[in-house]
Amino acid sequence: MTAPAEWKKSSFSGGGEGNDCVEIADLHSHIAVRDSKTRTRATLTFPTTAFSAFLTTLKSPHSALTPR
Repeated sequence: MTAPAEWKKSSFSGGGEGNDCVEIADLHSHIAVRDSKTRTRATLTFPTTAFSAFLTTLKSPHSALTPR
């Protein structure tokens, strides 16, 4: 697997410096995820389809993480 060329940070990065967040990178067939506070440590990778399903579930009105 190749190293990500561009990391993107969420617009919900928290206050201050905005460092309390995760960053993602598109590797075409996979999505890489890393902690923005410790960028040189391990990254997680997920198949693009699995990551898309994860995001869809989070956005679902039935998700436990959706504000009510």
